[in-house]
Amino acid sequence: MNLICAAFLFLVALFFALAGVTRAGVWSIERRSPPVGEFAEIDGARIHFVHIPAPASADLPPVVFIHGASANLKDQMLPLRPLLEGRAEMLFLDRPGFGWSERGNHETLAAQADTIAATMDRLGITKAVIVAHSFGGAITTAFARQHPEKTLGLVFISPASHPWPGGATAWYYKLAATPVIGWLFSETLAYPAGMLQIGNATSCVFSPNHLPAEYIGDASIPLVLRPSAFRANARDVAQLYDYIRAASPDYREIKAPTVVISGDRDKVVYATIHSVGLERDIAGAELVWVRNLGHKPDWIAPDLVVGAIEKVTGKSVDLQAIAARVEARIASDTQGAGKCPELQVPDAELAPG
Repeated sequence: MNLICAAFLFLVALFFALAGVTRAGVWSIERRSPPVGEFAEIDGARIHFVHIPAPASADLPPVVFIHGASANLKDQMLPLRPLLEGRAEMLFLDRPGFGWSERGNHETLAAQADTIAATMDRLGITKAVIVAHSFGGAITTAFARQHPEKTLGLVFISPASHPWPGGATAWYYKLAATPVIGWLFSETLAYPAGMLQIGNATSCVFSPNHLPAEYIGDASIPLVLRPSAFRANARDVAQLYDYIRAASPDYREIKAPTVVISGDRDKVVYATIHSVGLERDIAGAELVWVRNLGHKPDWIAPDLVVGAIEKVTGKSVDLQAIAARVEARIASDTQGAGKCPELQVPDAELAPG
């Protein structure tokens, strides 16, 4: 009995120690990454955003940016705002539960699409080009279907949009999305384990391209390791497969001009499933493949992203020529070679369910 009591007391002490480490880590993360924009109450949740009004000389319509999993508004704002400043009205926002936005009842991907539309309404943006990275691609398909009157054009960057064989996701997302157990995990182990892995994991997101030296800190990536954000991220990823399996047959309803940008060395999403699927399912969509490009075209090829924005607004832009210039810049990139495994599409019969 004494041994059982001792083991129990040890576990309790370990829990409080790890919880204390997490609380201290959260305080440090938030101190280094304060809000950079404004807040608006949207359907009961406080949403954080950066709004850049358009000057009188703007030659592009409004552009709204939707970030991916484990990220926040800085992930697209840092590389793309400088190239579009003075040319367009821009809206960058933290999706509900990420960055400095509250989750509220904005739990589903469809609800998050409505949150973006409501934020646009609040700012008087009637119609915009929607630029989405990775997981944001799935939310953008919801936005385009639910709010076609607000959708001027679509630019998908390394998107997640279609069912993949088996529907498997990382074990820690499933764990963190589980009631009670997920709370315990996110409040104790997620922060210290995440901080140990964040450098290598982020390098593989960029691989084979170079990870910008200050990317993790400048883009405030550790914000996702806060317990509430970690759980929101896990719940998003956990619901992705079911959402796109149900929604993807209806992508043919989307009529907005569309460009899809993908690298052939993406190690995060199955580009041959998602990007090829969007080109197939959205009438007139243009798919731009870039050789030796990983999962981060927004950082590695921001000029191509801007070209895509121009293209969907009706400007004459040769995206294949821009892609060729990008390929020349990154042809010798080998970051992560031998350390970051290539992403292979799982066999439908062998992939875990």
